Amino acid sequence: MIRISTIFIAICMVLVAASLGLILYSMAGLSGMESAIVALTALTFLILYNAVSMRLRDRTDVGGQIADLSRGTADLARQVAEFGRRLAAVEGRVGSANSAAAERIQGVAGEINELGVLVKQLAVSVASHDDMLASGALTTAPAQAKKPDDEAHRERPLSAEDAAFAAEPTAAAPASVANESAPSRSQAQILAAVRSAVEENRIDIFLQPMVTLPQRKVRFYEAVTRLRDDRDQLLAADDFIAVAEAAGLIGRIDHTVMLKCVQVLRRLMVRNKDIGIFCNVAAATLGNPTSFAQCLDFLEANRALAPSFVLEFKQATFRNLGPTETEHLAALAQRGYRFSIDHVTHLRIEPRELADRGVRFIKVPAALLLDQKHSSASDIHPSDLSDLLGRFGIDLIAERIEGERAVVDLLDYDVRFGQGFLFAPPRPLRPEGASATGGSAPNKPQETNGSGKTASLDSPAIDPLRASGNAALARRAAGPA
Repeated sequence: MIRISTIFIAICMVLVAASLGLILYSMAGLSGMESAIVALTALTFLILYNAVSMRLRDRTDVGGQIADLSRGTADLARQVAEFGRRLAAVEGRVGSANSAAAERIQGVAGEINELGVLVKQLAVSVASHDDMLASGALTTAPAQAKKPDDEAHRERPLSAEDAAFAAEPTAAAPASVANESAPSRSQAQILAAVRSAVEENRIDIFLQPMVTLPQRKVRFYEAVTRLRDDRDQLLAADDFIAVAEAAGLIGRIDHTVMLKCVQVLRRLMVRNKDIGIFCNVAAATLGNPTSFAQCLDFLEANRALAPSFVLEFKQATFRNLGPTETEHLAALAQRGYRFSIDHVTHLRIEPRELADRGVRFIKVPAALLLDQKHSSASDIHPSDLSDLLGRFGIDLIAERIEGERAVVDLLDYDVRFGQGFLFAPPRPLRPEGASATGGSAPNKPQETNGSGKTASLDSPAIDPLRASGNAALARRAAGPA
């Protein structure tokens, strides 16, 4: 359709040409034919000029439209690429979600199978205890309380591989009985026994496992220090720590214990890279520059084991940190070592401050967590303590667990780790050549335990102090860490 502007321009050109011819005819004296020819020529030139100008203008407009189309095409290509990237990301997330869901389902199925095994073991244990109650076995002599190896393995809630560091019943029971029957000693006698044990390297470590809840898989071991006097009677930590600190011997004891713990940890990690060991350090060692420097040099040389080697301090030590202790803790944290707090007496805890100092574990007695009186006096309810600590990267460990009812209650508090006589008491390393059946094992890896005897680190062992009558004796013999 012809535009109105084009018609107007054509009329104007005709009028201009006609006006030119009329002027030439009337004023220039040209004839009518000549004036018409001049008018037609002028009209032709005007038409050509208009055509050429319109073509140039159309070409400019078409060039601009082509440029706009090119820009629109480029924008469309970028949008298509962006949609493709988003679609690929959505597909990746959907695929990862499906794989994660499959892994979680497999994990849940594995836990259900483990729970089934534990239920079977619990049923066997209950049946055996019922039989013992019916036959009056709990009132018999201690010699009749010993069980065959296969029955002990059935009652253990832990696997034989996880308890590969326990001693034979014949090795642990005499020491326990000797420790129980030993008369009370004076401070001078204890000091003499401590000096003799340190000089003659009669410092032993007992290992007590920490298990995951509810699977009850061994995740860590705590090294419990014991000293032996010249009659091979055991001295618990509560008996000698105060005397050793007063005599300035606690630094040498802690250094020896660290050495033995590192040796045991290296053997443990051969079979399980995820295992760890807790080593107690006295406040006097942390505050003594000389003793700490010796321990720090040793830990520096073994800093490759730092992720699996946890240094444990009392809660009172962290409450009374001075400038020297704070500097020493910072030096350990810079070398990658993590800390644990035990002997917790109250739940007024500042997790942010502890996390900044390198604390990654807090061990709270199960009775303190489950006691309603203590929970009402604390800053936070015990059921929320595990979540609060977890926000700062600290794991809660419930210790001194002695009954199944406590385990059930602690699971409601979302406690991930447990330790106590319910799972296993502290046990010494197996003597050289001993096996679960009493035979020899000459080809097993062995390690010197510091007293001239060696200890096998790979043989399965039997727990000599289960709850069927010897639990109280085991607690008295083991004592606190």
